[in-house]
Amino acid sequence: MSDPSTSLNSRRNFLATASLVAGGCLGSRFVTAEENASSEQASPWLRKTLKMGMIRVKGSWDDKFQAALDAGFEGVEPNTGDLDVSALRSAAEKTGIIIDGTVGGYHWSVTHTNPDPKIREQAQEHLENSLRQTAALGAKTMLLVPGHGKDGSPEEVRSRAFDAISKALPLADKLGVHIVIENVWNHFLYDHGGDENQSAEPLADFIASFGTDTVGVQFDLGNHWKYGDVAGWVETLGDHIQKLDIKGFSRASGGFTDITQGDIDWGSVRRALVKIDFQGWLAAEVGGGDEQRLKKVAGQMETALHCSQTFASVSAELKQPA
Repeated sequence: MSDPSTSLNSRRNFLATASLVAGGCLGSRFVTAEENASSEQASPWLRKTLKMGMIRVKGSWDDKFQAALDAGFEGVEPNTGDLDVSALRSAAEKTGIIIDGTVGGYHWSVTHTNPDPKIREQAQEHLENSLRQTAALGAKTMLLVPGHGKDGSPEEVRSRAFDAISKALPLADKLGVHIVIENVWNHFLYDHGGDENQSAEPLADFIASFGTDTVGVQFDLGNHWKYGDVAGWVETLGDHIQKLDIKGFSRASGGFTDITQGDIDWGSVRRALVKIDFQGWLAAEVGGGDEQRLKKVAGQMETALHCSQTFASVSAELKQPA
């Protein structure tokens, strides 16, 4: 059996280093192990990206991507579907922004767990096309909502979701794209009407059931404050977490907020992420806007999780006595 820490480092290095090379940060020549190590030591422990729909700046994709870069973001995540892949790749190459991943643009309207097998076939086609589009964009992850709990019994929904992802794994492996499942309010693997003391074990067990690093979690730090302690979920999911989403949530009001305006304990989240040795992409998923709004969001990400520090510095900071 391989060393779990080796698997973890290999997976996260795949996602981080591949993006660095794709973005041209290390040039197109051969990159040595020493240069990779040096780059990781100097780079931020959390790399800021955002959902592409948040960029509400007029102009071309060059203008939009440049605005995101100027606001403090390093990457961008488009929805799959009706995209001009060539235009997005060209804009990314011109500006230097990294298309680090995509988000399935179909999975709420056409679910993988629908009782109708014909609809599940359509969803499978969408999944495979999304994986191809992700690879064509040069991205390394595709965010997936695997189904909805209202589509059947817990056993039926889990089985259908498992089958859909399993069928797509050979293509994902061929393309070099990881399928990352987001924890969303889809009534699957947690009780949407339950309390805030729920466990991440069902989600962790589902991810582990695939037996491959090609399937992981893009853990949304705001979505599950409704269901449980965010830091506890981070620790339970551990090395299944390949990327992060961030938004705020207020238990007092029962609704989503800007990142720093809810009641999530971001200090405990930082400690948990350091404990599982997480380093990688952090995607904003809040209301977007113009460049000033995007700068505000980037600033809130820094306030919450100190993204721009190196892993060593944030780790040392958390070891200091309160």
